[in-house]
Amino acid sequence: MSGIAGTGCERIIPEEERKTLEEIERSLIKRYRKGIWSKFIKAIKDYNLVEEGDKIAVAISGGKDSLLMAKLFQELHKHRQVDFELEFIAMDPGYHPQIRELLEENCKHLNIPVHIYETKIFDIIDEKAKEYPCYLCARMRRGSLYAKARELGCNKLALGHHYNDVIETTMLNVLYAGNFKTMLPKLKADNFPDMELIRPLYYVEEEYIKRFIRYTGLWPLNCACMVAAKKVGNKRHEIKDLIAKLKENFNDVDKSIFKAAANVNMNSILGWEKDGEKYSFLDVYDGEE
Repeated sequence: MSGIAGTGCERIIPEEERKTLEEIERSLIKRYRKGIWSKFIKAIKDYNLVEEGDKIAVAISGGKDSLLMAKLFQELHKHRQVDFELEFIAMDPGYHPQIRELLEENCKHLNIPVHIYETKIFDIIDEKAKEYPCYLCARMRRGSLYAKARELGCNKLALGHHYNDVIETTMLNVLYAGNFKTMLPKLKADNFPDMELIRPLYYVEEEYIKRFIRYTGLWPLNCACMVAAKKVGNKRHEIKDLIAKLKENFNDVDKSIFKAAANVNMNSILGWEKDGEKYSFLDVYDGEE
């Protein structure tokens, strides 16, 4: 397969250059045990992400994060201490045929029995939000995944957001939105009351994910949106660069940002919002709730 500029599909690595399925699966609990497997397990235990009787829909975008997450869940299921079921789902929002082929090939090589279903999200976004597509696209994708997960009888939807996504989201909100809000390890779906979203890669750093993917020899999908591919100066990339710059002078600054959301001192903030209601410190200043 030859590359196509702007489609998120550069090339496919020849089969002989890829690690075997056995080597890939073994590497998760051997080679990458400390950086990936242990942190995956820790997040699941710390936040009760996988519970007895769960049926979890593992969302696969085809990118590096979701491919790793799928393999981790397969490994967890193999050695499970609680009884749970898995479904692997991938949405085709209108991919170029070669991108779809790459997604299928990677899942086949990794022995992931994925349900790929088609939507027209790219067409809708191109019509309704061509200039600023990302927010609407993300909402539509999420809603579609919830609906598919529920259709398959699942009660949880797993997404591949990792440690660095959490930090970058926190900083994006502080610097651009003027609020302190982070990405939670799990939350209940607003429009799907019977569904819960979980993020089992919550503690896994992106660098380890990159190392794992390089080791496998696979070529994951990048963002395949034709509109977003033409845009430069993405704010999340700017935040990523900023954090990397800060780390040059402030050791473990990323860890401090991550921990900040778990160490909010309610006696030292001006205001907060809960369940859509806004409050000021003055509301409780004299000891009255």
